[in-house]
Amino acid sequence: MKESTFNFRIDASLKAAFTAAAEADDKPAAQVLRDFMRAYVQRRERRVFVAEARRQSRAIAARAADPGTDDYTVMQEIAADFMRLDEPTA
Repeated sequence: MKESTFNFRIDASLKAAFTAAAEADDKPAAQVLRDFMRAYVQRRERRVFVAEARRQSRAIAARAADPGTDDYTVMQEIAADFMRLDEPTA
């Protein structure tokens, strides 16, 4: 993986506090920042994934609720199957 430099400005007191915290944890500040960045990217990717899954679920639910679709017919057949499973047997 090719590395690059990332420069940014921060408040001097925040830098001092962050550097002290990283040193107290016996970790290089740069490594802690890289870990934060990776975690941020992973959280964002997860949020995007969850949002897309919800969008797709809502679209499927809408089709399943529309009597003019095959999805509706399939859901009715599944519901009937479950109803038969719940019926008491003699």
